[in-house]
Formats: sequence, C-alpha cells, structure tokens
Amino acid sequence: MAATNKSVEAKKFLAKHRFARITARKARLVADLIRGRGVNDALEVLQFQHKRASEYYIKLVRSAMANASDKDEGVNVNALVITDCRADDGPMLQGRMRFRPGPQGRAMPFKKMTAHLTVVLSESESAPSGAAGSKRRKAKPSKEA
Repeated sequence: MAATNKSVEAKKFLAKHRFARITARKARLVADLIRGRGVNDALEVLQFQHKRASEYYIKLVRSAMANASDKDEGVNVNALVITDCRADDGPMLQGRMRFRPGPQGRAMPFKKMTAHLTVVLSESESAPSGAAGSKRRKAKPSKEA
C-alpha cells in the first residue's frame, strides 16, 4: 500500500531567489503572511503590503506558477497552494563587515546581509474554495420580535 500512497503524492513546484539583498528577519515577516494561502490570495495580500520583501515574494510566487505550468500541462495554476515559504540567512555581502564613522574617531561596524528566499507550491488536495465555507461556524438565527 505504501507504493500507492507515493503515486498519489501531490506535485511540488519550487522557486528560489538566492542572495537576495534583504535580511532574512525582515523577509520572514512577509513569508509568514502568505504561507498556506492559495496563490491568487497570496498575490493579492502581497500587492498591498508596504514591505520591501513583498516585491521579492511576488516575483517568486509568479515564477513558481510559471514553473508549474511549464512542467505539467494538466495542473490548474489557480488551484495551487503555497505549502512552504522560507527566508533563510545568506552570507554577508562581499563576506565582510563594513564600517561607518562613530563618535570621537571610532569606527562602528555594520553588516550588509543577504537571504535565500524559497517558495514551494503544490496542488490543493481539498475541495474548491466554495466547500471551505461550510466548515465555518454557522450564522446565529436572528431573533425576530
């Protein structure tokens, strides 16, 4: 039976942006917003975010969608879900710290950090979004006087 479960396994489509010129800590704030969402919903959320990382993730989600349509003709691009969205630490830019002038002739070090951004899409195994509304709690009956 284990062989049949592997054949039913959902296909995954990946897009990466390595050495993105943003810190991973700032990119994780945006990654947490879109993890688990459908691609159309995620693109809508990212479009109205006032964070620089959202531009990176818009390009990544669109790239992963293009990878899905190129790799498999039978995939419904609108039914894809973001299953994994990460922002991992990358190396410092040019592998060294920089310095800026400090008070009384001192040098104050700072780091120019990079990040490796990853988006993984897979086909949703659940029913279309209309069926998801039935799981929500039912509306309370109105009391008419």
